[in-house]
Amino acid sequence: MPPTKKVLLVFLPSESGVDGARSLYSEKEITPLLKWFNRSLRTIIKQSQFAIPPLSLMILSSLEVPGVEQSICDMRFEEFPYNEKWDLVGISVQTGMAKNAFALADKLRCAGIPVALGGAHVTLFAESCSPHADVLVPGEADDLWKEVLTDLAAGMLKPLYRAETFPDLGRSRPVSKTSLIKSRYFTTNLIQTGRGCQYSCDFCNVHLLNGHTLRRRAIADVFSEVARFQKEDSRIFFFVDDSINADPAYALELFRKLTPLKIRWFGQATTTLGQQHELLETFANSGCQALLVGIESIEAKSRSAHKKNQNRAGELVRAITTIREAGISLYGSFIYGLDGDTIDTPAAILDFITETKLDVPGINILRPTPGTQVFERLREEGRLLFDPLDITAYRYSFGQEMLYLPKNIPLDAFIESYSAMTRKVFTMKNSVIRGLSSPRAKSAVLLFNLFYTHLYGLSRQDLQHQREKSRA
Repeated sequence: MPPTKKVLLVFLPSESGVDGARSLYSEKEITPLLKWFNRSLRTIIKQSQFAIPPLSLMILSSLEVPGVEQSICDMRFEEFPYNEKWDLVGISVQTGMAKNAFALADKLRCAGIPVALGGAHVTLFAESCSPHADVLVPGEADDLWKEVLTDLAAGMLKPLYRAETFPDLGRSRPVSKTSLIKSRYFTTNLIQTGRGCQYSCDFCNVHLLNGHTLRRRAIADVFSEVARFQKEDSRIFFFVDDSINADPAYALELFRKLTPLKIRWFGQATTTLGQQHELLETFANSGCQALLVGIESIEAKSRSAHKKNQNRAGELVRAITTIREAGISLYGSFIYGLDGDTIDTPAAILDFITETKLDVPGINILRPTPGTQVFERLREEGRLLFDPLDITAYRYSFGQEMLYLPKNIPLDAFIESYSAMTRKVFTMKNSVIRGLSSPRAKSAVLLFNLFYTHLYGLSRQDLQHQREKSRA
């Protein structure tokens, strides 16, 4: 009998932001005591609120092929295990971390270890990834990965595995958590009910990666998975769908069925939920504690310019108020710096936060992610601040770096206004007030606000450093 093939699935951390909570510029300049403090805080942030397992690798590691044994290496928590022998290493590549992923892949291949690359970056830029891989797996790999593992066991790996269509999510594919170390994460109860997005926001790549058609798992499969996960981990559930209310009839049936399990859950939704009263009541009754909603902009010109046409500002206020009155806390995500924004936009955002009593405001700077429509438009207009021909020059950060020139606001004025806005929104006092006044998940709301007070302070520090560096 041939020896078992050992496969390692790797998830890489971002260089900063919620994975790292570290400065992009000045980490080497601080004192040993402050370094220790920041390192300790990074660990607390990851484990308290932000760190969840990589769902894509959970799904892939659940596939069973005779003669193959799979493990997960989450490099947010551990170093790569170079001392072990691996027959194949699969790396999930995100565009903001592509440079680091390629460096690891090149190092492994030099050591004679075959590497398979997949993930969003490979899906959008497969050709540029080819020099760093023995195997490329672009697209949703639910079915493809089993083919890869089967070929590995037979010693017949191919350089490319690509599906012609999206996988049928109606097919039962049980997800296992046996490859995870439970104590590392805020929760291991990640549930995905479907994929795809019917909208076409130009700063988003979800519709590019997963299509415009909503594809749904069988409700019986989701229910079975939730019940099984509940026995393994009694903590909160996180429904990772981009819009859990995108198919109201499906969501209504699912969460009515889940209600007797008495779980507590977080999720992501559109503000349209405020107008879907029966569904909103069902969410609240089924244990929904908090939802992330993408507000993005309250400026009509910005929403139109970036194809975010779902709601008007007045409708947004009513929707948010209605959802909170149903007993669900809200994380509201804004983007400042869209093409209709002006120097007066921060004041409007501050008024909106005050009026709606948002429990956690997230105020982001536009990220022109390569592959999106906004990246192409800003590239054509000469407004990018990184080399558009080197897509690995793009990196993810927590509002710590300007990657483009805003349309209507000079760069210095933008950094000043963004910094002033976050300084007003995130204070220790505001964190405590929001935590105490939130409808549910009060401790989570408090911790998010406290951590964001730290993270936005880091953002202001790095933006100022970037500005000074550009003037030098």
